[in-house]
Amino acid sequence: MGSTKTVRDFTQIFDAYAKLEEREAAARVEQLDEENATEEDDLELEWLFARYEHLLERRPLLLNSVLLRQNPHNVHEWLNRVELYDGQPNKVIETYLEAVKTVSPKMQVGRLSSIWISFAKFYEKNKHVADARSIFEKAVEAPYVKVDELATVWCEYAEMEMRQKEFPRAVAVLKRAVAPPPRKTDYFDEGETVQTRVHKSLKVWSMYADLEECFGTVEKCRAVYDRVIDLRIATPQIVINYASFLEEHNYFEDGFKAYERGIALFKWPNVYDIWNLYLTKFIKRYGGNKLERARDLFEQCLDGCPPKFAKNIFLLYAQLEEKHGLARHAMSIYNRATKAVDKDDQYAMYNIYIKRAGEDFGLPHTRPIYEDAISSLPENKSRDMSMRYAAMERALGEIDRARAIYAHASEICDPRVYGIFWETWKEFELKHGNEDTVREMLRIKRSVQATYNTNINYMSAQMIAAGNPAMPGEGATGGDSMALLEARAQLVVEEKKASATGGNISFVRGASKTTKEATTENPDEIDIGDDDDEEGEGEGEEGDETEVSTRAVPSAVLGGLAPKDD
Repeated sequence: MGSTKTVRDFTQIFDAYAKLEEREAAARVEQLDEENATEEDDLELEWLFARYEHLLERRPLLLNSVLLRQNPHNVHEWLNRVELYDGQPNKVIETYLEAVKTVSPKMQVGRLSSIWISFAKFYEKNKHVADARSIFEKAVEAPYVKVDELATVWCEYAEMEMRQKEFPRAVAVLKRAVAPPPRKTDYFDEGETVQTRVHKSLKVWSMYADLEECFGTVEKCRAVYDRVIDLRIATPQIVINYASFLEEHNYFEDGFKAYERGIALFKWPNVYDIWNLYLTKFIKRYGGNKLERARDLFEQCLDGCPPKFAKNIFLLYAQLEEKHGLARHAMSIYNRATKAVDKDDQYAMYNIYIKRAGEDFGLPHTRPIYEDAISSLPENKSRDMSMRYAAMERALGEIDRARAIYAHASEICDPRVYGIFWETWKEFELKHGNEDTVREMLRIKRSVQATYNTNINYMSAQMIAAGNPAMPGEGATGGDSMALLEARAQLVVEEKKASATGGNISFVRGASKTTKEATTENPDEIDIGDDDDEEGEGEGEEGDETEVSTRAVPSAVLGGLAPKDD
């Protein structure tokens, strides 16, 4: 068992060994039952049982040894071995020492720093703080692969000092950690040791700033934050923490400068949180006292702002103008926002724009906003906006304008899908219109429906949206899809005929409409008397209807040409 390197071999050998011990103990018990057992025999039997139990108890440790022989650089198995030796301090210390000597940083499975930290905490737990410090001092000199491991060791070192209430020692430890090396090095240069690169670790600097903020002076804490920003390793959260710290100590302008330094350090979208807090705090601090400066900040923020983040900035800008500036400036900002925000936010922005314009300037001022929204928004949103626009005009008593809006919106409202729109229009015409307007609405409805029915793609979309039940004999295969659509089209035609003949309103066919071609007039053209021909034709037509009496022509008129009477 001491030389096997696989768990399978170990299991087979151990099971065989355990069965051997069990059979030997059982045979000895049977032998003693047949003979008179002496005290020495009883001791021998107890020794056999104790050896068997000891073998079973050692199984986890023996298995751990097999795993470590497979890979002696497995950090997790070394820590498991330490737990197996719980209650045996000497064995624990020997295991830690063997582990830090055996594990190679370049071949490690896990983190070598975990062994060093656990080793130091073992001494701290047993009230040997000096020994724990010596372990940490050795740990910070160990050759780690990554800077983050050494940074973790430094932070654990400082936390141990804080648990011992040694706050100045904790600050001194982190100050040593962030001390710059004798020569300039790159944080990402793996050719350099981690000890020369740890001074740019954000983890160490963050903890150092927290300790200075809690136990140090304002000047020392500011120096730490300034150093972090100068090293260009700060995060947006670090900048926000710095500015908040300065505001808590009434350094408002310095806090705004910290925001500006952070803005210069980051780009969109990472800079959004900094801008949002900066503008909010600035307005809260100065209100309308520094309006021009606030406007410059907003314009600087909106320059290059992605549409996804523009909505909140525009709203904050407009609120500033409404409270401390001019209403027309606020309206222009809302107008810019409707074009600059993301498409998903356009509808909400138009709603806000319309509401604010109606409150400040009255409902008639919202008409161009509605028209712009209808032309800019996608169809589903434009349809809702058109209905709201028409409802507003109806409330104002502008019936003709509302009717024109309904007619304009009807082009994107398929009667078979958006029946609510047509029901609303019908209710409007029945209340405010007459027979002619109702006829015109129905004519437009039929025209729109015919337009959508000409395209088979629209027809399929209507069927899906309407959710009609399947027709009898409708199959699930794709080969019958064309036959299905033809049957649907036939149903549409039949329903259309039924609606035309079975409706409550009957229509009288009017005279056929003819179009007259445009001709060029000739000023020298001679009138050949079409009117006389028309009159003659008219008289002829009358002659067909009445009897005409005849008389003899006097002979004096005809002279010699008169016929002689027989």
